[in-house]
Amino acid sequence: MTLPQPYRPDPRILELGTSFYDPVRAADFPECRARFLNERAAAEVGLQEADWPRHFCRFEPLDGNLPQPLALRYHGHQFRSYNPELGDGRGFLFAQMRDRAGRLMDLGTKGSGQTPWSRSGDGRLTLKGGVREVLATEMLEALGVPTSRSFALFETGEALERNDEPSPTRSAVLTRLSHGHIRIGTFQRLAFHQDAAGLEKLVRYCLEHLYGEAPDGGAERLFALVTERTAVLAASYMVAGFVHGVLNTDNINVTGESFDYGPWRFAPTWEPGFTAAYFDHMGLYAFGRQPEAIQWNLAQLAGCLALLTDGHEGLQASLEGFAGHFHAALAAGMVRRLGLSPRDAEEDRPVARAIVAALATKKVGIDHFFFDWRGGESPASEPYLDPVFDALAEAVGERRGVRNHAYWSDEAPCSLLIDEVEEIWAAIAERDDWAPFDAKVAAIRRMGEALKEDAGAEA
Repeated sequence: MTLPQPYRPDPRILELGTSFYDPVRAADFPECRARFLNERAAAEVGLQEADWPRHFCRFEPLDGNLPQPLALRYHGHQFRSYNPELGDGRGFLFAQMRDRAGRLMDLGTKGSGQTPWSRSGDGRLTLKGGVREVLATEMLEALGVPTSRSFALFETGEALERNDEPSPTRSAVLTRLSHGHIRIGTFQRLAFHQDAAGLEKLVRYCLEHLYGEAPDGGAERLFALVTERTAVLAASYMVAGFVHGVLNTDNINVTGESFDYGPWRFAPTWEPGFTAAYFDHMGLYAFGRQPEAIQWNLAQLAGCLALLTDGHEGLQASLEGFAGHFHAALAAGMVRRLGLSPRDAEEDRPVARAIVAALATKKVGIDHFFFDWRGGESPASEPYLDPVFDALAEAVGERRGVRNHAYWSDEAPCSLLIDEVEEIWAAIAERDDWAPFDAKVAAIRRMGEALKEDAGAEA
């Protein structure tokens, strides 16, 4: 039996100093109607007994934590165009604490009101945007993608005007639980101002508090860690069939944890050119280009950290190692989602290549494929009567996994394609019917349990 996790406040962000953030106040919302409360996540940081509306809608400080929310400062490349006018424009860092594993966790917000970085924005979040982010984070967590977690979603009773959805539309505020809030863009701002002392301070903070290493490990050590973590992230996107949509440098967390979900989509089939954002006209962040995008962002981080190194050989070597980390993580992830225990690269990569070749035929959707082939069993039915699937069966060989959970007897896999997301939102928008949303969250968690339990039994 797991003992309850005590609440362990630890606002380490204050070590960085006031040049890294701006104290702000949360908006005074007319309503606080709870729409999603992640009690599972709350238990991991000792907040299961918290007064949810008071702290995660009104944002009264938690005991022993930040006395006032902080809007973090950063820059960033947006679709590879540098923007020095960024920062937390509709969110802030609310609190920091340790989780069950001792990791430093951040509670940050989205839609909590205007900050000095809001520019012309109102600092608000639409309810639809909040619902979409909850669904995305739940699905990604279930599929094993390192991701922030939606902690609390409150409807706030305001009417918002937006150009990309029918308006006026309902408002919300979202609280997210993340392993750190430091972005590549945080380093870019310091490099832009030639602030070597600030960069050194940030490197030490990240090494000590986000990676649990000696703070004096240096810029090259931090870059090596970030490279490996983000390579794993890129691979996990591909295994999950997920398209983030906006992989700008201000949206890349240096812990390699995915966060900040806007126009995301899951790809129906293995289509490298599939895009999520309607404004991604050049397909810069298309499904198959996500590893390239993340590596490009890493190159920008390397340019920042070069201000702290005598030579660039160590940074360059780590950057060149991205591909190796990515392919190793991709092979292990593909094999794991198939329901097999990962082995070494020599045994896993042929299976992974065969999986990608099979998916590339587009004869079957990504989710359906992994559902049907779970455990390494080859279905003797359409659409699998094709030589490419014979090659996959040969690559798998005698390797088998378990399918013990009742989920694998369902008629179809749990998926989260755009049509279903829109149907879930339509029920809320038209009838204030939250039953499809609640049912989907439950179904996603059930799938996650099946993946976790069977992987444990297999091991």
